[in-house]
Amino acid sequence: MGKIGKSAKDVLRNKVLLFMVLPGTLWFLFFSYLPMVGTVIAFKEYRFSRDGFWASIINSKWVGWDNFKFLFSTNDAYLITRNTLLYNIAFIGLGLILSVLMAVVLSEIANKKLAKFYQTGMFLPYFLSWVVVGYFAFSFLSSERGLLNAMFGSNISWYSESKYWPFIIIFVFLWKAVGYNSVVYLAAIMGIDKSLYEAAMIDGASKLQQIRSITLPMLKPIIIIMTLLAIGKIFYADFGLFYQVPRDSGTLYSVTNVIDTYVYRGLKTTGEIGMSTAAGLYQSVVGFVLVLTSNYIVRKFDKDSALF
Repeated sequence: MGKIGKSAKDVLRNKVLLFMVLPGTLWFLFFSYLPMVGTVIAFKEYRFSRDGFWASIINSKWVGWDNFKFLFSTNDAYLITRNTLLYNIAFIGLGLILSVLMAVVLSEIANKKLAKFYQTGMFLPYFLSWVVVGYFAFSFLSSERGLLNAMFGSNISWYSESKYWPFIIIFVFLWKAVGYNSVVYLAAIMGIDKSLYEAAMIDGASKLQQIRSITLPMLKPIIIIMTLLAIGKIFYADFGLFYQVPRDSGTLYSVTNVIDTYVYRGLKTTGEIGMSTAAGLYQSVVGFVLVLTSNYIVRKFDKDSALF
């Protein structure tokens, strides 16, 4: 009874703070945790009926691991897994380097109005939908009226040549995402104690030495956290990037087909909701395991930098 009374007193004492986090808690409850019940569809041959969603789940035939077998027994299983992993590794690595570099450069601009202008310009692409970005890319890559072919006098059929697209996909992703991601690191840099830089200047440290000895070490915890969070989504691919930008060109599937686009095309063709649910569950479980493993490794070396 004493523990219950103490818990009640803690709730009353922190009621204002609890009310502040209540909207976020409800959002996670309704949109992240309650939908987990639907993961049972991954183990069923789901068929929708007029009795309603839940009745359809209950009445659907139980097939066990058949949906997972169907997903990974195809000839494309290795291809889509390879593409998803390699692209995300490139996105995480290059995105981290360029985001930190951009944040450092913006923090060193003396004219703050000019820095805000640059920051806004690099932040803007993040808000463009992939449909719009796809049309931007098409204006450059169109074989008939594309800007690149007109500039270089070439006649490359960009949407039929798969060898160019790993570089195009990575470039477009970085162009859209780096500006947004750099904001986190820029905010962290702005929070660094200025007296550290003043002391370094008195000791004769150059700007590069200050960045190497002060800025980057102070950014280390946030870099590790952002990387760990990104690793959790390493088996997820941005559907819009891999579907809209290549314009769903069949000749590019060898380098643009990832788990998300493969499941979408399979769902559109066969209507197998169970398979798509199995793919989503597989991505979530693998991402969860990777985050736990990565966090465990980080804790071994630097406990303070780990997520938990």
